[in-house]
Amino acid sequence: MKIRVLGAGAGGGFPQWNCNCVQCAGVRGQTIKASPRTQSSIAVSVDDEHWVLFNASPDIRTQLEAFPGAHPRRGIRDSGIKAIVLIDSQIDHTTGLLMLRESSSPLPIFCSEMVRQDLTSGFPIFTILGHYCGVQHHPIPLDGSPFSIDGFDDLRFYSHSLKSKAPPYSPHRHDPHDGDNIGVIIEQVSTGKKLYYAPGLGEIEPHVKMALANVDCILVDGTFWQHDEMERRGISTKRALDMGHLPQSGAGGMISTLVELPARKILIHINNTNPILDEGSPERHELNAHGIEVAYDGLEICL
Repeated sequence: MKIRVLGAGAGGGFPQWNCNCVQCAGVRGQTIKASPRTQSSIAVSVDDEHWVLFNASPDIRTQLEAFPGAHPRRGIRDSGIKAIVLIDSQIDHTTGLLMLRESSSPLPIFCSEMVRQDLTSGFPIFTILGHYCGVQHHPIPLDGSPFSIDGFDDLRFYSHSLKSKAPPYSPHRHDPHDGDNIGVIIEQVSTGKKLYYAPGLGEIEPHVKMALANVDCILVDGTFWQHDEMERRGISTKRALDMGHLPQSGAGGMISTLVELPARKILIHINNTNPILDEGSPERHELNAHGIEVAYDGLEICL
């Protein structure tokens, strides 16, 4: 199984267009050792030709152009992307669908019922796409039962609900539902190798802990280093857990969760304010000491 990180940044990317925080100013001025990142998305394949796209960020055109596996090969209009799985209905994970409207057939999109509702109401991308290529919606089960995707016979997918936040435009923003945000286990049937993907994760629930302990690679929420990181930077009073993101540091944080696990551990969906983006920072060195990696655009993982 091959995984391509198309984008490793959180909403807004890195540097964010209107941000002058230490990291954003540093990467622009090349005063810190850091690499720009587009907004988070990955693609998964077993043959290097047919890929499942996980999330469609606003940066999707740039990401796919930089990824040879997605380029058209078989005709005038074609793509290596054969299906799309949406983890949630957030802007940074769905707006890119509008860039795919030139598809010559309806986009095969797999998502929860809650995400489908958000994308036909508060943020009606599915409705808009109905005037272009259309959408072929496939529901995702949330009870742990496997689902498959046509054309990917050697892959099996499992999903479960996560405690996080529906987006501000969701009709049930303040009334959480199962399926607002999901984690996905991707298994290659022929090898038994498994990836766990959860770019938005607010709490390590028992089913999450079990999933983390039984996969070969973890690609998980790396948004914030501290719960009050945005406040410390003078940017916002919003806090990590209130936004549905478990910070890396502190008691019960992501580091303490991941440190003892035998799987390969990689953080993704990294906010521009997070000091781990600076490869020379003490926070980055702490991750390195614990064997925890930081995803970057173009990272390729082979399981």
